[in-house]
Amino acid sequence: MDMARRPNIVLVITDQQRFDTIAAAGFGHMITPNLDRLAREGVMFTRMYVTSPSCAPSRASLFTGLYPHTTGVFRNDERWTHTWVNLLANAGYRCVNVGKMHTHPFEESFGFHERHVVENKDRATPRLPFFMDNWDKAFWSHGLEKPSRMTYARRPDYRESLGAFVWEPPAHLHSDNFVPALAAHWIDSWRGTGPFFLEIGIPGPHPPYDPTPEALEAYTGRDLPAAIWDREDIDGQPTALKKLREQHLSVDHDAVVHLDEPTPEQMRRQREHYCANVTMIDAQMGKLTEALERRGVLQDTVILFTSDHGDCLNDHGHSQKWTMYEGSVRVPAIAWAPGRVAEGRVVEDLVSLFDLGPTILELAGIEPPRWMEARSLLPYLGHGEVEPRPFVFAEHAGDRILSGTEFMTMIREQRWKLVHFVDSDEGQLFDMRADPQELRNLWNDSGHEPVRRALVNEILAWRIRSDLKTQGWSEALRGLPAR
Repeated sequence: MDMARRPNIVLVITDQQRFDTIAAAGFGHMITPNLDRLAREGVMFTRMYVTSPSCAPSRASLFTGLYPHTTGVFRNDERWTHTWVNLLANAGYRCVNVGKMHTHPFEESFGFHERHVVENKDRATPRLPFFMDNWDKAFWSHGLEKPSRMTYARRPDYRESLGAFVWEPPAHLHSDNFVPALAAHWIDSWRGTGPFFLEIGIPGPHPPYDPTPEALEAYTGRDLPAAIWDREDIDGQPTALKKLREQHLSVDHDAVVHLDEPTPEQMRRQREHYCANVTMIDAQMGKLTEALERRGVLQDTVILFTSDHGDCLNDHGHSQKWTMYEGSVRVPAIAWAPGRVAEGRVVEDLVSLFDLGPTILELAGIEPPRWMEARSLLPYLGHGEVEPRPFVFAEHAGDRILSGTEFMTMIREQRWKLVHFVDSDEGQLFDMRADPQELRNLWNDSGHEPVRRALVNEILAWRIRSDLKTQGWSEALRGLPAR
């Protein structure tokens, strides 16, 4: 790679966007012309898995190159230690965050020169830490009340809507318009001349599912895939997942009143709103590329697009994330940079979200620390030999919502997916080739006991090697020689 001119790097991270939400990836029910263009002209990863199915653990892992069991960020609102953004800043990059990163503390620098923070779309509950972000200030400056579970709960249809509502305030104040517009304003306004790293954290399509009327209209009557919803599957799930469902049925997290037996019409309506939120984001991706072009740096910029985790959208009877089902742990990912990134490549190998960390460092000409567990994706972008991952892993500790287990771990290989609960003899084992919808749990099938045992042993080997690989990372952060 010619590093005579180091590229600008724009990393766009949506919140809670499933893998099956880009038309170019084979999901023709979606309306995503701008993302389709980036995919056609760049590299698209179709089997990108997160390291944890909730916001902060996934993001802390992405921005360190370490698994949650190493970062110590197992749950939302747990303190971060560091990020690799410092390495970019020290190398001369102007580092800017616009929107969501879900760091804790919310506005600590973590290596950024500027942070213009917007957090979750709905924080209207005393159980979450108080924080007034830039979006809150924008609504206050307009003399308007920001939509949240508190405002939506006044509606007579609140308990039947599954978190799906039409956006009523001015369209420019919608978080999925506000954040990209603020990022475009930064691109237009910054007077520096050196390379920049711009992280844009778009809060959607995380609930409330709240598209503008115009965006929603495009999905009215559109043929959308139905939720994977089967009562026998739901009733046969491990106890930890049954308790997770009970949590969602009893608490309206993020304005989603989850229902035990939603009608097909209710589930379809929820998906219409969700898909329309994604199409709104797609339109903003077009405006961001226009801003880069106005500045004259589009051809010198690498654009990376992905999400922190997915959303079950009632698949398997579940709301949002916290499970290891595909809708929860598999996300879209695109890399685009004409002349620097291969054109029209579709990668079907297993890759992990935190692999974007060392990829960004190498794009900037920085050697990733040897204690990073993530692997650079640069070879897939057209720069070197590819060594595919045999497995990807995800993990999550018990929290206020995932209260039925102390810790769950997923291992995924080309054919098999296994989910292990540390405090239970129950688990999940799926043959992803024969059962891509994950409806037949083979955990207790005696004929598959050798597969189950082998995959659990791989989890053990991974955790041991993880400790060896990461030895020295904390000393390195303290400025001491790394082992």
